[in-house]
Amino acid sequence: MFVLLGSSVFAQKIDTGKISIKPKPKVVSRVPQIKGTIQPYKPNTNMGGYNPSSTAVSSTTTLPKSNKILTVLKVYPNPVNEQINISLRLDRETTLSVKITDLLSNDVVVLANERTPGGEQTKTYTIPNKLNAGIYFLKIVAGGEQKVVKISVL
Repeated sequence: MFVLLGSSVFAQKIDTGKISIKPKPKVVSRVPQIKGTIQPYKPNTNMGGYNPSSTAVSSTTTLPKSNKILTVLKVYPNPVNEQINISLRLDRETTLSVKITDLLSNDVVVLANERTPGGEQTKTYTIPNKLNAGIYFLKIVAGGEQKVVKISVL
């Protein structure tokens, strides 16, 4: 017969060598951090001698004049069927050239090559029947300045 005094056979002692405390995982940001020094953009506000810090502005200060001759306001209708209208503004009298070119910049049709007075005006041109349906460019040249507009011909 067995007699146990003071200890229990069923009790187990915890082995402290096998228990480990895991550290909390480090939070990693998915957004890349860029490290470096970048100078902030400061626009140039010095226009024609104008100094914003001064309180009095001289009357002889002039802003630079733009040499823009041609302004194309509207090309309609687009897609084009029979006629095309071009609303434009010319700053002075100049030679106006209007051409239709293909996607390879080959001239297909010359609609106008004429001396035109300055001012705002609308020109109407008839599209020739020999022009196949497709995508073309309308090249408008006035005084050496060129504007190109994509048009679709039906």
